[in-house]
Amino acid sequence: MRGMPKRLALTALVLLTVIVPVARGDGVPITTRLARALAVPGNPKSTSAALAVELPTGTVLFARNPDLSLAPASNEKLPVTFAALRELGPAYRFHTELLATGVQEGSVWHGNLYLKGFGDPTLTTAKVAALAEQLAKLGVARVDGRVLGDESWFDTKRTAPGWKASFYISECPPLSALIVNRAVYDKHVATQPALAAAGTLRLQLRKHGISAGPAGLGRAPANASVIAVVRSRTLANVVKEMDTDSDNFEAEMLLKTLGAESGTLGTTASGAAVVIRELAEAQVPLTGVEIADGSGLSLDDRVTARALTTLLVASWNDPAVRSVLYRALPVSGVSGTLDDRMQVAPVRGAVRAKTGTTDESSALAGYVRTTYAFAILQNGSPVQPWPARVAQDRFATVLASESE
Repeated sequence: MRGMPKRLALTALVLLTVIVPVARGDGVPITTRLARALAVPGNPKSTSAALAVELPTGTVLFARNPDLSLAPASNEKLPVTFAALRELGPAYRFHTELLATGVQEGSVWHGNLYLKGFGDPTLTTAKVAALAEQLAKLGVARVDGRVLGDESWFDTKRTAPGWKASFYISECPPLSALIVNRAVYDKHVATQPALAAAGTLRLQLRKHGISAGPAGLGRAPANASVIAVVRSRTLANVVKEMDTDSDNFEAEMLLKTLGAESGTLGTTASGAAVVIRELAEAQVPLTGVEIADGSGLSLDDRVTARALTTLLVASWNDPAVRSVLYRALPVSGVSGTLDDRMQVAPVRGAVRAKTGTTDESSALAGYVRTTYAFAILQNGSPVQPWPARVAQDRFATVLASESE
């Protein structure tokens, strides 16, 4: 939470000074030290949970309210990442198609062009330009039909259930199966991303010497021909960016992709059902778990510390998932949303964990070296952010000192 008032920063500094004493063993059992680590004023036991387990067995080292159902904030991205890696695989790539109806006669294409999106959250103008270039290589100089954006792979809901109205655009751009540059078009965020994408394609066609009719929205008919295709980086790369930087937009797009690819529809609800299915197959306890969106912005999301740690152990014991998830998580004192936390020995570089922060929730869940998995969830109305973070960092520091 950069840019906090000076008084809060000083309060945080004072609180952080108590990390070192609780990290030292001095013959005190680790369970006692972990309990002391959580004993930060403003972090009530009744609305918080913590669980630490050993890897790879999942043997419980410390537990406090492990089955309490709490809002996870961005820890919601952990179940989504887990399900995506298992369902789609680390090598999965999003793709975007350029389709056409009609026929080419000489340098003229008689018919419409369709830019069809398949949920790529990383689609850029450069990729759209590559599609235009492929059409130019066919010798086309004029399209006498329209340039239409097709977002039918997903539904057209721009937000997810349970979001505060203020989250729309400020926390996540509008959702669409076809979205270029995260919906930034002509120096503003477009509320019709697929129309903006069609406009981007039309501009790129012009830059490649191809004139075309007006941009619009339309669904490519079944007989449309695929002219060109572009693909994203692998899913392994996308989730690394998503989890390291806690990218809400990528998480929501990934959840809808799960629904479209492995569920019944390209909807948030269908994607959530896939996540629940994967968690159940991994024997993650689902009592108290509610997947309402992909990012953790929803006020309806709920998880338990037991569910998160079980997920982390299951990920650890699945080599394909572990190799991606472990590298995707922020590193204490080094990268992503943990770059300014836990910056001194023994904890610097020892923790890889997903952060989570909203007005109602603060969370941290992940791994300490190759020894422990842990999850801490704190809720409030509002939650007290600095006491919550101090307790989390102290808890992780004790585990780091134990695993040296």
